[in-house]
Amino acid sequence: MKKLMVFDLDGTLAASKSSLDVEMSTLLSALLGVAKVAVISGGDWPQFVKQLLSMLPDDERLNNLSLLPATGTKFYSYRSGWEKLYSEDYTPEQKEKIVSALKNAMAKSDFKVAQVWGEQVEDRGSQITFSALGQQAPIDEKQAWDPDFVKRKKIKAILDTTLPEFSVRMGGTTSIDITKPGVDKAYGIKKLQDILDITIKEMVFIGDALFPGGNDYAAKDTGVVTIKVRDFNETKRVIEAIVACLDGDPYTKRRVEASR
Repeated sequence: MKKLMVFDLDGTLAASKSSLDVEMSTLLSALLGVAKVAVISGGDWPQFVKQLLSMLPDDERLNNLSLLPATGTKFYSYRSGWEKLYSEDYTPEQKEKIVSALKNAMAKSDFKVAQVWGEQVEDRGSQITFSALGQQAPIDEKQAWDPDFVKRKKIKAILDTTLPEFSVRMGGTTSIDITKPGVDKAYGIKKLQDILDITIKEMVFIGDALFPGGNDYAAKDTGVVTIKVRDFNETKRVIEAIVACLDGDPYTKRRVEASR
């Protein structure tokens, strides 16, 4: 029996930069009533609070939730309140080199962006994230910009040569995440194993970017069982199936039924 369900956030539990919808909130709350859950995503802690925690009941079930922002480079655990256990932060020199390389890669790729909503480069302390259309771009604009990953693959190829000492992954709908080498979702899963004392064989990872170059793909390197989903609506059905397979109490079962 699996003990820990690990999820990506953007594209898996919610649309990019959007909060959980009511159905997902209900289902995830039901899952937290019967199993431990972890979320690993490229967003920083404030984004987790906005997208995820603001939509979940503030009750004892949070003890079953672990949060790993910035692609697993940070770890938050609930112990009568949220506590940060670690953060693999960059040095100022590393940040400067990455930002410079991003600007160079965009210039060389020759992809023109007609409009930008907010900052394109976000410093998340332990991760630098590039969002081609800006951090606040409308979802429909983001989904239309690079649906087949062709543009970001070209940018990533340039970054792989100019930043060989870092890990470069595609995430979300328009973003590229840059972390320290070996500090990615595989790193996060191994940290979950150490901190929660749950073996990787007892975990399941669910994500929408489990393809080569995707920011969920590193999870495969750990040997964890993975489930690839198309979007958050498909994730809902996966959660329903997981909860149905576990021995939930009557309260949990009612919540799942109400979500259908």
